[in-house]
Amino acid sequence: MTSPVDHVETFIVTVPRDTPYLGPLGPGERINERGYVVRKGNGTIYPSVDRSIAVRITCADGSEGWGETYGICAPRATTEIINDLLVPELTGRDPEDVEAIWDDLYGLMRVRGCTSGFHVDAITALDIALWDLRARAHDVPLWQMLGERRRERIPGYLSGLPAGNLKERVEMAVRFQKEGHDAFKIHTAVSTEGIVEEVAALRQALGDDALLMVDLHWKFDPAGALALTEALAPYRPFFAEAPIKPEDVDGLAWLAQRSPVPIAAGEEWYTEHDARLRLNRKSIAFIQPEMGHAGITQYRRITALADAAGVTMAPHATVGTGLFLAASLHMSSTVPRFWRHEWQHSVFARSLQLLETDMAYVDGHYVLPSGPGLGARPGQRFWDYAELAT
Repeated sequence: MTSPVDHVETFIVTVPRDTPYLGPLGPGERINERGYVVRKGNGTIYPSVDRSIAVRITCADGSEGWGETYGICAPRATTEIINDLLVPELTGRDPEDVEAIWDDLYGLMRVRGCTSGFHVDAITALDIALWDLRARAHDVPLWQMLGERRRERIPGYLSGLPAGNLKERVEMAVRFQKEGHDAFKIHTAVSTEGIVEEVAALRQALGDDALLMVDLHWKFDPAGALALTEALAPYRPFFAEAPIKPEDVDGLAWLAQRSPVPIAAGEEWYTEHDARLRLNRKSIAFIQPEMGHAGITQYRRITALADAAGVTMAPHATVGTGLFLAASLHMSSTVPRFWRHEWQHSVFARSLQLLETDMAYVDGHYVLPSGPGLGARPGQRFWDYAELAT
């Protein structure tokens, strides 16, 4: 059904934005000479633009598949790995062997400690494109290659209130609630007036029926995270996300056993190996795989582990062109244990402008893209922002 991979093109897609991701600059924050801001709330670097990496794989018969991965920081690190290390080993392979290809490409750098980060991001872009190729060759939507379809639409939740202060964030949340949204996650890296204070204000403004989640951006040690969840408990957060440093596997398990608020994590876990370490420790109530890191092959393996452990999926969404989000939605339609998919409202509408797709977000739900493969392809505006990385 498919012919061998002939060549790969890699693109850096950069879309300007007026306000940096997560919201306006906070006290002591600045955009540096390379266009990045380090958020004081969690010490993490973010770009002042929306940026991603897309790949097009073309087979010997001319068929194409599209993939995407993280490119928000130092994108040429990832494109160089794709072009220099991975493409020579991918050329000539059959896309039907996509899972074996993932294992082979991952193994190239295992002994050098490259088991996540830029190396696996690079594999992810190719992995998604290979799955897109496979589904298109069979003339079926991607979900049909992944499993039984369990839901027609994908329920979502609103993520981020990118306003300059607490009063404006509360007002923004109220406007969204009036539009029909019922679940809200705050990004505490920009909660400059206090995390507990922000959750308390939102609970008061939105009422008892609203679902509130807090993304803690890996800010705390286990004891500090426990103290915070105990302080938040009266306001009934639905979950606390990414509470402690991802390296602290023992600490996450310790916290999960004691926290009065359910714990969610997993966006930074690239592989089944990362997930198994935490799932075996019963460290989380919700797992949040990020398609832009894991790719379809690892996302499927992580899903199987989570289902066996009785952990509910609540997939992550981030900055991108929408290609890996489309893949995440296809996967989400097949997942047995599923809550909701993150909706990054400040990113999603911008992404749709770059694509040819009928993917949408309506009445608190994602509309799954139709058509063969991802159901999403670069549109005319994509090429306004895409740079070929050679």
